[in-house]
Amino acid sequence: MAPQSVLVVDDEPNIVLSLEFLMKEAGFDVRVARDGESALEAVRQHPPHVILLDVMLPKRDGYDVCQTIRANPEWKDIRILMLTAKGRQIEKEKGLAMGADDYITKPFSTREVVERVRAYMPDTDS
Repeated sequence: MAPQSVLVVDDEPNIVLSLEFLMKEAGFDVRVARDGESALEAVRQHPPHVILLDVMLPKRDGYDVCQTIRANPEWKDIRILMLTAKGRQIEKEKGLAMGADDYITKPFSTREVVERVRAYMPDTDS
């Protein structure tokens, strides 16, 4: 069975580095996209199991990316966890309304992120 995969979508290098490290450490196959367009391109090429999606992105924001993924029935099994510095309830509701499965506000606890990603991974027979 293919390794569980995570697509990290964020334009802040420090966050990308820490998330990429954490996800690899947790045993996931990790890819990175730094803007909304390349995130969708990455999903087209090889749909991940889970996407860690920042809201504030160049080219297309996280809400737009989330909505685009949700509009494609072939991608219905992809779990989307939105990451954002915007912790207000209205942003959270908007993210969930666009189809996000979960919402994590920055700064986040690294352990919490790994646990949430694990919770959304499909069960493997390992």
